[in-house]
Amino acid sequence: MGDSWIGDLKTYDVSEVSELNTSAPTTVLASDEQTQLARFQVENREPVELSGISKYVMQGTVATEDERFYDHGGFDLVGIARAAFVTLTGSGREGASTITQQFVRNTVLADEMNDISLKRKVREMYLSVKIEEMYSKNDILLMYLNTVNYGSGAYGIQAASQRYFSKDATDLTLAEAAALVGIPQSPTYNNPIDYPDNCYARRNLVLDRMLTNGYITQEEHDSAKAQDLVLNPSVPSSDGIEKYPYFTSYVKNVLSDQYSQLDVFKGGLTVVTTLDVDTQEAAEDAVRTKEEGLSDAISGSLVAIDPSTGFIRALVGGKDWDTQKTNLATGEGTNGGRPCGSSFKTFTLIAALEEGIDPQTMVDCSSPSVIPDTGYDSSNPLQNINNINYGTRSIARAFAVSSNTGFVRLQMALGTQKVIDAAKKMGITSTLNANPSLTLGQSNVTMLDMADAYACIANGGTKYDAQPILKIYDKNNNLIVDNSHPSGTQVISAEVAHAATEVMKGVVNTSEGTGTLAKLDNGQEVAAKTGTSSEYHDITFCGITPQLSVAVWFGDPSNQETIPTDVSAADVFKKFMTAALYGKQTETFPQASNPTYKAFSNATYHIG
Repeated sequence: MGDSWIGDLKTYDVSEVSELNTSAPTTVLASDEQTQLARFQVENREPVELSGISKYVMQGTVATEDERFYDHGGFDLVGIARAAFVTLTGSGREGASTITQQFVRNTVLADEMNDISLKRKVREMYLSVKIEEMYSKNDILLMYLNTVNYGSGAYGIQAASQRYFSKDATDLTLAEAAALVGIPQSPTYNNPIDYPDNCYARRNLVLDRMLTNGYITQEEHDSAKAQDLVLNPSVPSSDGIEKYPYFTSYVKNVLSDQYSQLDVFKGGLTVVTTLDVDTQEAAEDAVRTKEEGLSDAISGSLVAIDPSTGFIRALVGGKDWDTQKTNLATGEGTNGGRPCGSSFKTFTLIAALEEGIDPQTMVDCSSPSVIPDTGYDSSNPLQNINNINYGTRSIARAFAVSSNTGFVRLQMALGTQKVIDAAKKMGITSTLNANPSLTLGQSNVTMLDMADAYACIANGGTKYDAQPILKIYDKNNNLIVDNSHPSGTQVISAEVAHAATEVMKGVVNTSEGTGTLAKLDNGQEVAAKTGTSSEYHDITFCGITPQLSVAVWFGDPSNQETIPTDVSAADVFKKFMTAALYGKQTETFPQASNPTYKAFSNATYHIG
């Protein structure tokens, strides 16, 4: 049993853990592997030497986390017995992991951190003994203090000291040091910014432990306990980002969320992203040009994804990174994004096609309209934009003119859940409100999700996860992550994707379409949907070609100012795509037969 549990650890080079006392920067490159986007620490961490740490931190850590630290050889049988007694007698709960074990769990075995099995404990103890054989106690304590999670994104005592008190770790007072020492037991709920009462109580416990273990006098203990918890927090800088900050900061967040702490802490990674510099420059230019003609309050975002892979080729997330850190493309800093307006009607179209409803089926698009069971009654009728009465027309023509009344009727005939299911499986991750106005795009979504979802249509029905990272190399140039050959999942049939594309072309190609400004001069076929939220707070344009799936949004991030009613985002798509596809061959969308439509008894079946 023992050998099967620790066999893979016998070849582990324990000397590697010493690298955790340094923190080499990670280099982020564009897809050309030449253009440098950033050099940064993936985590907010600033390793220091013991001389750079207050003695109170070291004493408090030992007293609280492992009072027999200087006596055991990696694990503490006395501590285990005491913890078991406390738990069994119901007199409280007490941890039995030594500082060395905690260090191993947080770094080398980070991927197993949530495993509470005996096997994980044995593996932890085995490595702890090996580390104790190679390193001095002070070395181990230093490595622990340089890597432990102190909450609020701060790893290591120096980063924590700066985060909460805006000072170096060597300058911490007894009360401040005790507050920090108490955080790692629960980095989220002992975080003094968000849970000051928890931190205060934990700080006092640390002071009690320091007194009991003889590190401080009764007078020092009482004086520190009498002090209020006074913070002077500072926000970690995002220095190191050199180009395209909205995309690059998103990459940084993905690295922190998805890759192991060991690689993060050791640093020295080279990250090759999916971003294409020329495509990004075209996106920046198209968005900035549009912003210049609008109020200063209006910002734009744009995401362009390769439908054949899910690779993010361009991402513009806002107007000015220095003053606006909210990423309007990914939704970071927002409540799940922003309303996308009628560009959401595409998911209702997909749901209808999957039900076998012919896009030539007639639907009531009159305006104003009273629609049963929707809340749109005689006192609150639903209207099309500008209250245009489109009469009865085909679903395809209703889509081209973006009839609100026709598509709410279609959603209600299908059932709202089917529309939600279509959106979710195609890539929409935000919460969708199951109400009659769902198809009108009143729920918050992100342009990243919209570009990813529309890509399923562009490629013939396959869902690829939107991916900003192509490859990652370690400090020795070994390839440790390779996303260059992604696998997708067929989420809608090729027939449905083909039928949807044909309908969506009408938005751009027909004279009554709402997106005629997106038509490309080189003859490249485009399928698309426009969107406008209520009272013109948001405008969107989601367009696809075989080469790129693009989602564009403009609005006031504070949601105060509206956009003029004659402003469209379709011209932004045209300007961007003209540059992004310059010199490239035109392509056609994947071909497939039309779906088998339901045989309705009446050729002009009427929804409504």
